[in-house]
Amino acid sequence: MREFLSSHQQKESDYLNELTQKLQPLTHLQATEAKILGVEDLPRKLALWKFLGKRVVFTNGCFDIVHRGHITYLLQAAELGDILIVGLNSDASAKRLKGESRPLQDELSRAMVLAALECVSFVLTFDEDTPLELIKAVQPDILVKGSDYKVENIAGAEVVQAKGGKIVTIPFVEGYSTSKVVEKLRQ
Repeated sequence: MREFLSSHQQKESDYLNELTQKLQPLTHLQATEAKILGVEDLPRKLALWKFLGKRVVFTNGCFDIVHRGHITYLLQAAELGDILIVGLNSDASAKRLKGESRPLQDELSRAMVLAALECVSFVLTFDEDTPLELIKAVQPDILVKGSDYKVENIAGAEVVQAKGGKIVTIPFVEGYSTSKVVEKLRQ
């Protein structure tokens, strides 16, 4: 009988230890990495957000060297809803859009920098020239771009508008751009 109780107590102790380990909070690194998603992760998250009545905001870009203009833009985008998803151009996509010398940082590095920002809920990388397919998958309530875009030229605008969503353009912070940062570094 003692052996049985001892064995049972050991199993209970092992179970409690395992449960305690699972309940440990994530490290900052783990929490940041968990914010970088693949498209396959979306269906469950989208269903939960819809159930909870969360407003999903989507924006995108290369975010090669994150600067004050990017931070201001992302903070303002995050204020428009509950969940901010950032579509990040892959290395191949950024190279096609920005030229052979770009991106300066690889996509995982850029994704980590974005995911580390408190205002960014999740980051998804896309390989196309525009985020249209990603926008179709996310089905955001609000689509955000810089004010240099006209609504009719924003990829995915028609998808968002067709479901009753909004398109919002945010003004740039004067004097801040990745190109200007690169130019200054070369001087």
